Amino acid sequence: MTGPRVGRLAIVLHSHVPWLLGHGVWPVGEEWLRQAWAHSYLPLVAMLRERAERGRTGLLTLGVTPVLAAQWDRPASITEQERWIADWATRATGKGLSAQAAGDPIAAQDAKRHFHAAKAAMEEFTQHWRAGGSAAIRPLVDSGAVELLGGPATHAFTPHLLEPIADLALASGLADTTVRTGARPRGIWAPECAYVPGLERHYQRHGIGHFVVDGPTLASRHLSIHRPYLVGDTQVVAFARDLDVTYRVWSPRSGYPGNRWYQDFHDYDHEWGLHSSRVTRRSSESKQPYQQQRAREQVRIDADDFLEVARTRMVESNETDPVLVVAYDTELFGHWWHEGPQFLATVLDSAHSYGIQTTTLAAVAQEATERVDLPAGTWGSGKDSRVWEDGEAGTLRDRGRAASYAVLEYLRGLPPDTRITRRPTSDAIVTELLLALASDWAFMITKDSAAHYARGRSSDHFSRLGDMLRTVHHDPAATFRDDRLPFVDARRLGR
Repeated sequence: MTGPRVGRLAIVLHSHVPWLLGHGVWPVGEEWLRQAWAHSYLPLVAMLRERAERGRTGLLTLGVTPVLAAQWDRPASITEQERWIADWATRATGKGLSAQAAGDPIAAQDAKRHFHAAKAAMEEFTQHWRAGGSAAIRPLVDSGAVELLGGPATHAFTPHLLEPIADLALASGLADTTVRTGARPRGIWAPECAYVPGLERHYQRHGIGHFVVDGPTLASRHLSIHRPYLVGDTQVVAFARDLDVTYRVWSPRSGYPGNRWYQDFHDYDHEWGLHSSRVTRRSSESKQPYQQQRAREQVRIDADDFLEVARTRMVESNETDPVLVVAYDTELFGHWWHEGPQFLATVLDSAHSYGIQTTTLAAVAQEATERVDLPAGTWGSGKDSRVWEDGEAGTLRDRGRAASYAVLEYLRGLPPDTRITRRPTSDAIVTELLLALASDWAFMITKDSAAHYARGRSSDHFSRLGDMLRTVHHDPAATFRDDRLPFVDARRLGR
């Protein structure tokens, strides 16, 4: 199918890991980072780089949280990731030898598949990631292949933050991205797509020109979700995520990754720790072996379906040149959905044949002329803030506000010279506060997704913060150092 352009497709990926190294094991600790790094970040960056080297631009918009960027760039983390990939190859080799001894050709073939995947990951890692993730991402930004979004230092629910804390979090996050990549982001991926009226002025103060809200936040004003809008009286532009198209890939109940030919993420070979089965069917406890060729064929089918749905949606929008925004966690492509990078590559390469041009948010933001007053909204259940406010989540919110007031009181009581020279103890205290305020803890508890881990992590951060404040109260000369988020500068709050 080839014809005149019917519209533009803006794919937004948000790369996010809420925890720093040294906290827990799979499913919600360091192992999660290692798997996502190997199975999502490496193949996706490689896929984008290959197209950038062919002169492709405007492929998609990518957000990377400072917490993840810090782990990508930390030397010890880089070394550990290389070790993890090597262990993946070792486990594949072990399974292959065991399969040969047992005369099991299916297991032997699966072991071979994993070994080659691990080998490819190691080659990508050693050639492009040894200097850190920022070095791997920067060429994509410099070439115009991707637009890089910024964000707060940690994944906090911004509407719950006291204004000084919100300002520090965003300023620190933007500074982090600027130093690591050499480019200051003009757009932001707001944690949880959370918006409340007035937040656009907060963005404008920090030089942010555009952000994403969930579709219903804009649709509730009975406006088209296929064009950008200036928000309030600012020059800040809002884009709305198209849920009808987004949910073809991933929704709370269905999506392409659940197809019976795709690799099953939730089932794995317990002896060797390798994903070896296909989804089969949801009710089946006995999974069928993964068939790589059938999965590849299904990717083509699903990519065509996605583009056809997107094209139809654009035509029916009645816009002259509609902009359709779909947004996902980056980790869906490769980590949760093994075939995701191949799907994304097929969509990027085939879009033109459907009359669709891929683009970035920044390339379209300047076209906004119509103004809108947005209501509050999020991407969460009910499209409001209940996930982060009801029940136990509300208790976390209140505890966070109390801790924020305590930190502000401490900082404002320091001598004036601490507002001129950076003080490691103050920075460490603020870093601990920002980690305690991460929205992920409330989300995981409300959704009962590794809730025990989230309670423990949240409690650990608040307890550590309380201990630090009590220590400096009794001994003002006490010293703490924390290099996890190096661009968190407490002097912004001391003012």
